[in-house]
Amino acid sequence: MSKKILVVLSEHGYWGEELLGPLTQFDQRGYEVVFATPTGKRPYALPPSMDSDYVDPPLGRGVTSPEVAKLTRELDESGRLAQPLDISGWLPERPYTADPGYLRGLEAYHRAVASVETQIEAYDAILIVGGSGPIVDLANNERVHALILSFLRAGKPVAAECYGVACLAFARDWEDRKSIIWGKHVTGHCKEYDYKDGTGFLGTDFNMGPPPYPLEYILRDATGPEGRYHGNFGKETSVIVDYPFITGRSTPDSFLTGQKIVEALEDGLRRFGW
Repeated sequence: MSKKILVVLSEHGYWGEELLGPLTQFDQRGYEVVFATPTGKRPYALPPSMDSDYVDPPLGRGVTSPEVAKLTRELDESGRLAQPLDISGWLPERPYTADPGYLRGLEAYHRAVASVETQIEAYDAILIVGGSGPIVDLANNERVHALILSFLRAGKPVAAECYGVACLAFARDWEDRKSIIWGKHVTGHCKEYDYKDGTGFLGTDFNMGPPPYPLEYILRDATGPEGRYHGNFGKETSVIVDYPFITGRSTPDSFLTGQKIVEALEDGLRRFGW
């Protein structure tokens, strides 16, 4: 029976292989894939992720094979990503407490969220694709958080890669403000992988230098004393399944992340990687 996956991408650049890896797995299984971005703009791959000659500074080696670079360029130039869903038009924005008519606005907000929860019944899983872009428009996006929480309440797999995992750390129920990954095992971009200089985002003309936050530290705090962050630095791959969460550390983990999403959906995989 075919599956339907919602894939969320940044409008400020995704890392090519971090989309290509899972997407290849989904396509091989005949899954339907629906793409979504924060405001419905077409997503684009970060240029270094399409360059097989690019040397990743922290690793001191190339991270994109010629084959993956070619496939990423072909996907990026195809029409497949041309009309993503507009998350801002799909999910409401929670009103400010100081807004006029706050109570009625909050009631309307909850009605709209409840409607979204019925709409996602058609989907089997959600994936947040990584790269530097999610730092800008996904990590602290409350609409994206509400979407993630809807999948979580429905008991559906929630997957994220690289800096996309920050969305899981920051997605919280408004009442207790506790991260949804509290007490869970996750992986994500480790401190050793962070750039010292050159973090870039599509649509900007400045060099941010290092990432504005160290994801590893956020994930260590968000998982709490009963959970754990696994960086697996020095190991070729790091993918953690602590159902319903499936997390991939970075670029080399993308195909394995897709594989584990498939196994969670089809084979009942509930734990992997620790």
